[in-house]
Amino acid sequence: MEQLVIEAGQTERHYWRDLWRYRELFYFLAWRDILVRYKQTVVGVAWSLIRPFLTMVVFTIIFGKLAHMPADGVPYPILVFTGMLPWQLFSNSLSESGNSLVANSNLISKIYFPRMIVPAGSVIVGFIDFLISGIFLGILMVCYHFPPDWRLLALPLFILLALAVSLGVGVLIAALTVKYRDFRFIVPFIVQFGLYVSPVGFSAKVVPEKWRLLYSLNPMVGVINGFRWSLLRGQSQIYVPGFCLSFAVVALLLVAAIWYFRKTERTFADVI
Repeated sequence: MEQLVIEAGQTERHYWRDLWRYRELFYFLAWRDILVRYKQTVVGVAWSLIRPFLTMVVFTIIFGKLAHMPADGVPYPILVFTGMLPWQLFSNSLSESGNSLVANSNLISKIYFPRMIVPAGSVIVGFIDFLISGIFLGILMVCYHFPPDWRLLALPLFILLALAVSLGVGVLIAALTVKYRDFRFIVPFIVQFGLYVSPVGFSAKVVPEKWRLLYSLNPMVGVINGFRWSLLRGQSQIYVPGFCLSFAVVALLLVAAIWYFRKTERTFADVI
C-alpha cells in the first residue's frame, strides 16, 4: 500500500525559511485572534485599559499609601503603571499562547506549516493590548506633568526584550500544554504569583542589595527596570549586573524554548 506524506519540501532544512514563506498565515492567525478577543465584548478595547487601571489603583493604595514604599520622586500611579506595561505584555502573551496549539488542533492535524507561527501570532494579541495601555500611560504622564526625557529613545530595546521573554515562555508553555494539559491550570497561577514577586507594584530598589542579583534571575526584573529607567526621568542608573543577568536568562530561556518546541513539534499532530 502506498503512503502519502505531506511536507513542505525538506522541512527540517528549510524550517526557518518556511517561517518567512508562511508569513501571511501568521498575519491571518494574529488578526483572527485579535478579532476573537474583542468581538461581542461590551467594553471592547477599553477592557485592555480597565484591568491594568484597576491593578494600578489597588497597588497604589497597598504599596504607596499603606506600605509607604519609596517612589524616588515619581508619582506612585506612574511608577506602578510603568511596571504594569511590560508585565501586561508578558501575562497576556502567556495566557494567549499557552493554549494556542490545542485551540488550533484542527488546523495543525491537517496541513503542514511551521507550528511556531501559532504561539508567535498569539503574542501579537498581547502586544496590541500593550500599545493601547501605552497610550493611557502617556495621558497619565500629561496629567501628572511628568514627561520622559531623552532616555525614551532606549524604550524600543526594552520592548524587544519584553517580547523575547513573552515569546520564549509562550512557545515553551504552548509545547508543554500539548502533552501535559495540566498547564492550562498552571498558567493562571504563574501569572498571579509572578505579578507579586516581580517589581510591578514597587521599585526593585526595596530589595536588599545582597539579594538584588539573585532577584534578577527573574527575567521580568530586568525588563521592568529597563522600562522605568527609559520612561521615568530622574531615575538612577540601571543595576548593571542584575540587568546583564536578566538579559542572559532571557536569551537562555528563548533558545531553550525554541529547542524544546522544535524537538516536540513533529509529534503535535499525533498527540493533539
